[in-house]
Amino acid sequence: MKSITYSSPFPSDFVFGVAAASAQIEGGAFADGKGESIWDRFARSPGAIHGGDTLDVACDHYHRFDEDFGLMASLGVKHYRLSIAWPRIYPSGDGDVNPAGLDFYHRLFASMSKHGIKPWVTLFHWDLPQALEDQGGWTARSTVDAFARYADTVVKAFSGEVKDWITLNEIRCFTLLAYAYGLKAPGRKESAAVVNQTYHHALLAHGHGVRAVRMFGGEGARVGLTDNVDVSVPVTETPADIAAAKAWFADKNLHILGAIHGKGYAQAYLDRVGADAPLVEAGDFELISLPTDFLGLNIYTATYVRAGRQGEAYEAVQLPANYPRADSSWLNLVPQAIYWAPRMCHELYGYPSIYITENGCGYNEEPVVNGEVVDLHRRDYLRNHLREVHRAIADGVPIDGYFLWSFIDNFEWEDGYQRRFGIVHCDFQTQVRTPKLSAYYYADVMRLRTVL
Repeated sequence: MKSITYSSPFPSDFVFGVAAASAQIEGGAFADGKGESIWDRFARSPGAIHGGDTLDVACDHYHRFDEDFGLMASLGVKHYRLSIAWPRIYPSGDGDVNPAGLDFYHRLFASMSKHGIKPWVTLFHWDLPQALEDQGGWTARSTVDAFARYADTVVKAFSGEVKDWITLNEIRCFTLLAYAYGLKAPGRKESAAVVNQTYHHALLAHGHGVRAVRMFGGEGARVGLTDNVDVSVPVTETPADIAAAKAWFADKNLHILGAIHGKGYAQAYLDRVGADAPLVEAGDFELISLPTDFLGLNIYTATYVRAGRQGEAYEAVQLPANYPRADSSWLNLVPQAIYWAPRMCHELYGYPSIYITENGCGYNEEPVVNGEVVDLHRRDYLRNHLREVHRAIADGVPIDGYFLWSFIDNFEWEDGYQRRFGIVHCDFQTQVRTPKLSAYYYADVMRLRTVL
């Protein structure tokens, strides 16, 4: 009988990490001078969040971060993507800085350093100060100005502790889903013209984040955007279907990555939106298109695309009702997504360095039984996706790292505490942490640097 042969290892400098976000994990929602966020307010809107859950306690990471970093270190985690809570730094979004907020993150980064964990910091992961929303939120250009001051403050404060920065997380989610569909905070349903303007304001904020890191990040600082691109996967890996999928991808991403790299909105996009096009001021795209060091991609699912049968450039294929998916209705299981999205971003936009900044799956019922959580469905998800990452690297796609979402079960936005994405189980009543089977699987992958 032959011995088992593992796949070839990932590159020696490939980054393996885990991810979480301030609003979802910290708790301490009003501790030490923190201001109200739009999610603190939205969670108190009847029917907005499953089970009426709030962010008030979450995983109590605000008080337990040293314990959590010790657990990360025990699993071999050396890179952690986190976000800073804007309302902890500027309780009113602007105005006076809250020294206690800065001190909290200094203590948090010191604990990470003690445990040998490198921070990758996202400046904005959806928790807009409610005071700014009261003035229009992302529909108002004044929010961009407030973000610029916030970014300057944070990068200056932590430049000695943080070298890898992400400007924004998933523009679509805090614009389209929040201001058009009302699914995420602040839960508004605005016109197409207003929503398109929120995209533009978000792009401007991204530009200010890049500018802040260039000005104040210090030697060795790097910065990029994390985007949840609309992903296409060719039905067959034939030239015709690949070309169709690539055309679909370029079209669906015109308003974010296409705009950044085109240094303006493409005529195809302007023709599509017509009178609803965003207002652009002189100099906007000089800021928006500032060069970055890497692109972050949050990859969960995809749309299957093939060559059009009636002469169209592409045709999206509808999934059958019994197609496999996680407990999130949107999370159809398409491992090839994590191959094709980075490849297309590299080929279309020329990114020389790409990080998978989120990838994971959420399920509702994952009980602790006899001291363990046997989440083989998540282990299978991770294995299948990591194989596609490995394949992409072998094909020359410059993927330099992978951050698993998420480190611990947490507040999963409108799904509350029902939906569990973590590789560590959190008992939200007792705050007891229990690493799942997937945590030990991922620990072995990180240690051996290969897909097992």
